[in-house]
Amino acid sequence: MPVRKDETGRRWVEMEILTPGTPEQVWDAFATGPGYTAWFTKAEIEGKVGGRFRLDFGQGMTTSGEVTFWEPPHRFGYVEKGWAPGAPPCATEITITARSGDRCVVRMVHSLFSSTDDWDDQLEGFESGWPGFFAVLRTYLAHFAGRPPASFFAMVPAGGDLVSTWARLLAALGLTGANVGETRTAEGAPEALSGTVELVWQEAEKRGVLLRLDGPSPGIALVGAFAKDGTAMASLCRYDYGNGAAARIAECEPKWRAWLGGGFPGSQ
Repeated sequence: MPVRKDETGRRWVEMEILTPGTPEQVWDAFATGPGYTAWFTKAEIEGKVGGRFRLDFGQGMTTSGEVTFWEPPHRFGYVEKGWAPGAPPCATEITITARSGDRCVVRMVHSLFSSTDDWDDQLEGFESGWPGFFAVLRTYLAHFAGRPPASFFAMVPAGGDLVSTWARLLAALGLTGANVGETRTAEGAPEALSGTVELVWQEAEKRGVLLRLDGPSPGIALVGAFAKDGTAMASLCRYDYGNGAAARIAECEPKWRAWLGGGFPGSQ
């Protein structure tokens, strides 16, 4: 969806998704630090208007801001300053509406004020980047809601084009030709990830596979490749749930970062 704008200078993108879960469960996933950690990235959220909001993507990549709306379990918002060099503040508002059958509609809006279109590409990037994580969110709420979470996000420039990078990454993980509903084991990596393929997507600028894991522990792996400023990037998001999740993630995270940064050993 293109960036919307009005006569005041406000520019925004909006998304709407249907998720499993009660409003309280969905609120917890969006408006608490452990909730965000369970399906997006490590987070700290102080639960009040004016409270601190911080996301940590690892390797020094962080963004922070302030809570602007706090109306449990239906409306949550925050504003981020300095999210990009020279950028105006970006406001995010999330509304949660109950539907029958323990489901909710979530509406997310990112907006900023600018007299030019200099930041439209970044707003559109926000919109295009969320669907993979929303898939993680749905899987988390359907299968793991309420369990203690831990996670990490790793991303590296891979060299080559998107198609060849994606092929190498899938080959290294034993996921070539993966189809939804299959049980797969990714053996050529720091962990032997085993589980059910929940989602596969291949678009012009991004590719991805989502695995709901039963081994080595209950969790989710989101494997992806995308084009960024003409460079192919490879990424892995690893989510672990249950007692001991933090210790397991702390152990495997440096191994995965080294594996990705080393060009996916075993892919040749």
